[in-house]
Amino acid sequence: MYRSHNCGELNASHINTEVTLAGWVQKSRDKGFMNWVDLRDRYGVTQLIFDESRSNKNVFELAKTLGREFVIQAKGTVIEREAKNANMSTGDIEILVTELKILNSSITPPFTIEDETDGGEDIRMKYRYLDIRRNPVKNNLLFRHKVAMEVRKYLSDLDFCEVETPYLIKSTPEGARDFVVPSRMNEGQFYALPQSPQTFKQLLMVGGMDKYFQIVKCFRDEDLRADRQPEFTQIDCEMAFVEQEDILNVFEGLTRHLLKEIKGIEVEKFPRITYDYAMKTYGNDKPDIRFGMEFGELNEVAQNKDFSVFNSAELVVGIAAPGASEYTRKEIDGLIDWIKRPQIGASGMVYVKCNEDGTFKSSVDKFYDQEDLKNWAKATEAKPGNMIFVLSGPADKTRTQLSALRMELANRLGLRKSTEFAPLWVVDFPLLEFEEETGRYHAMHHPFTSPKPEDMHLLETNPGKVRANAYDMVLNGNEIGGGSIRIHDKTTQQLMFKYLGFTPEQAEDQFGFLMNAFQYGAPPHGGLAFGLDRLVSILGGQETIRDFIAFPKNNSGRDVMIDAPSIIDELQLNELHIKLDL
Repeated sequence: MYRSHNCGELNASHINTEVTLAGWVQKSRDKGFMNWVDLRDRYGVTQLIFDESRSNKNVFELAKTLGREFVIQAKGTVIEREAKNANMSTGDIEILVTELKILNSSITPPFTIEDETDGGEDIRMKYRYLDIRRNPVKNNLLFRHKVAMEVRKYLSDLDFCEVETPYLIKSTPEGARDFVVPSRMNEGQFYALPQSPQTFKQLLMVGGMDKYFQIVKCFRDEDLRADRQPEFTQIDCEMAFVEQEDILNVFEGLTRHLLKEIKGIEVEKFPRITYDYAMKTYGNDKPDIRFGMEFGELNEVAQNKDFSVFNSAELVVGIAAPGASEYTRKEIDGLIDWIKRPQIGASGMVYVKCNEDGTFKSSVDKFYDQEDLKNWAKATEAKPGNMIFVLSGPADKTRTQLSALRMELANRLGLRKSTEFAPLWVVDFPLLEFEEETGRYHAMHHPFTSPKPEDMHLLETNPGKVRANAYDMVLNGNEIGGGSIRIHDKTTQQLMFKYLGFTPEQAEDQFGFLMNAFQYGAPPHGGLAFGLDRLVSILGGQETIRDFIAFPKNNSGRDVMIDAPSIIDELQLNELHIKLDL
C-alpha cells in the first residue's frame, strides 16, 4: 500500500499512530536543523516534520531536495503539533517522518498550485491537469459529481431507467450545426454527433420503457460564449402516458431535491408564467425573479406631450431600480454609454430620480411636470429612493434592450446574490418562429413538439400564433432545462413537417424511421432535458460553466491542452475518402 491514510483525515485521536501518506509537496520550509513539508492529496493537507535530532540522517537530507509538486511517500508517527492551525482539518497534528521515498520528481510548475494562483486563465487551461490540483477546481468537480449522483438517485427512486443512446447518428438540418464524422467503410457518407438524444428517447417510449433518463454528452457546432461549450452534458429525460402537469411536477421535485440536498434550501411550489408574460414583463424568456424591476409600460402617461422621441416610439417602457437615486451624474452617464454599445444598441435613455420627499427630478423636466412623473412612478411601481430608467423605440427591440439594462443594474446594485435561488417555469411558448433570412417558419424548440390542441386550427391561418406544449425551467435568470409534450402520431408529425417547409420526400428521408414507429402504437409522451453544466455552475454560485468541466474548450472551441482540433494525417484522409483543397 502506498498509504494507510489520506492527507485530510488525521487528527489528535491518531497521535502515536504509525501512518503512511502519499501525495504532492505543496510547499516546504527549511530552518536548517528542521524541515517542514506540507503534503497534499485530494482530501487535504498534512504537515510533515523532519528533525535533524530525531529523523534518520538520510531521510533528513533527502527531505532537503524536495521541490514543489514532487510526488512522495512518507512513513512516520503522528505527533501533536506545537503551533496548531485551526484552518486545517489536520491542524492539530503533524507526522514525524522516519521513512521517505520520492515516487516522482517534478519540474517547476508554470503557476502556483494554490487556491489563489498567479496563473492566468489561458495558462491554466493549457496545464489543466495542474489546475485540477487546486482546491477551487477540484472542489467544483467533486460538487458536479455530487449533483450528478443526487440526480441519479432521485430519478432511479422514481423508477426511471438509465439507457445509453448512440453517439454516431444521422445529420438533420434542423437546429444548430452538427459535428460530422466521416465513415471509412461507407465512402462519401457521414455520421453526426447528437445535439440531443431526442428521437432515440421518443423511440424508447414507443418501445415501452415508460421512464427514461441519461446523463449524456451532446454536441453543437455553434459560436461559443462563457456559458457555452461545443460539447456539453444533459440530464435527458422522457416519460410515457403523461401530460404537461405530470412532467412539471416530477422535475419541480428534482430541482427541489437538489436545492435541499446540495444547498440546504427549501423551495415551495415554483411560479409559472407564460412566455408572453415573461417577454412583456422582463423582456426575455428566462427572467431572474430574485429582484423586482418589472417593466412598466408608459405609452399612456408619457406620449402625446411635447417630447417627440416618445411620441414617435412604438413602446415607451421603464424600470424602477431600488436605491439607485443616489447615482451620480457620472454613474448615469456611464449607464447611458453602456446601453449605447453595439451589443445593446439603444440610442439613449431617460431617467427620473424619486426623491425621499416624494418629489421627482428627471432628465426631461422640460417636457413633464411632477404629476406626469408621479404617473410614471405608479406605472413602474417606483418608491422614494428609486431611480426610473426609461427606453423607447420598436417594441421587441426596446424590451430586449431594457432587459439587458435590468440585469446590468441588478449586478451593479448587488441584487443577484449567488446564495439565493429563485426557480420558475415559463410555459406556452410559440410553436414556430419566422426567420426573415430563409422566409419560412422554424420550430422554436424542435419539430417534434406538440401544438396546444386548442391552437391546432391556427396552423393553416396564423401559424405564428400557435402555442406549443413546451416549458422551460429557469433558475436565477438562466434556462437550466426545457422540454415539451411530443407529437406521437404520424398524421400530426407530417403536418408539422409540412409547416416547417419540408417536402413529403424530405420528411420521409430524414425522419421516416420515427413516423414509421408512430404507426405501431406510440403512447402519449413528453420529456425534458436539464443542462448539467449550467445547473451545476448555478448551484455552485457561478454562471461560467467552464469552471465545472474537467477539460473545457476555450472561446474558440479549442482544447489548448491537447491542441485540438488538429490536422489529420494524409493517410487517414485517404482512408476516409476526403480530399482537402488547401
